[in-house]
Amino acid sequence: MDEEGRGQTVRRVKVQLSPPGLLSCRWHLLDLPWEDVLVPHILSCLPLQHVVRLRRVSKQFHGLVQVYLANCRTFNFSAIGPSVPKEAFCEMLKDNKVLQNLSLQNCSDWVTDKELLPVVGQNPHLQRVDMSGCASLTRHSLVAVSLSCTHLQHLGLAHCEWVDCLSLRSLADHCGGLRSIDLTACRQLKDDAICYLAKKCSALKSLSLAVNANITDESVEEVAKNCRGLEQLDLTGCLRVRNQSIRTLAEYCPKLQSLRVNHCHNVTESSLDPLRKRDVTIDVEPPLPRALVLLQDMLGFAPFINLQI
Repeated sequence: MDEEGRGQTVRRVKVQLSPPGLLSCRWHLLDLPWEDVLVPHILSCLPLQHVVRLRRVSKQFHGLVQVYLANCRTFNFSAIGPSVPKEAFCEMLKDNKVLQNLSLQNCSDWVTDKELLPVVGQNPHLQRVDMSGCASLTRHSLVAVSLSCTHLQHLGLAHCEWVDCLSLRSLADHCGGLRSIDLTACRQLKDDAICYLAKKCSALKSLSLAVNANITDESVEEVAKNCRGLEQLDLTGCLRVRNQSIRTLAEYCPKLQSLRVNHCHNVTESSLDPLRKRDVTIDVEPPLPRALVLLQDMLGFAPFINLQI
């Protein structure tokens, strides 16, 4: 068979395999139903940075991405925070009113109250907000969160030195269902604010007061007596915390699982030992004599160690 004959045969096969009426049709990705197919089954599987880039492809893709962003319940900017212009942030979230989780870690270079307040104001269903490290925000953002997001359960404020006693009191007054809060290095806070928080938010399970020289036994004891379901407590670097409050913690918090007291020089093994016996994870090792006793129990004899070395 010559070349012309073979060509005619191939064409006939193609015609026979093609469904009737579709020979001239050209189907595109965007022809699929947006809200039923593309948004829940394709865009939801992509990292946020890839979704954002799709907005630049065409006007149609821009519209598709806006539909996705308007229905998104979780926004995590931790991976793309440094590369997101503040204008893009406002544009991405302008239509969203169903947001539940918002993480602004690594957005400290550009996020301010001006960008955050509108988002918080139109999303009263927020349950988790992480503003850790956002140094350009002010107490107004925390007050806005407390007033708008009364269902808030998890809040990250690590290294937000703008958090003061009044804004934390506002949070305690309006967000009584709070389950965890990270106040690491919020150095303006003192005992009175922490005690108020403990009384109002008795459902707390996780609390970090690390790197705060103003925190004393008074805060720890109030937390222990009011938040009896506490599971995790971080007191790293709280130099004024002593054995007294740790004993109170052991007495009132039977569900405690993790305690961090590194660099708490006034906390000794006498208060930590009862917690160790309950299998509470503690970030400081037991002293050498206890380690030797444990080793003796395991080996059946005490190894010789020259303590003069």
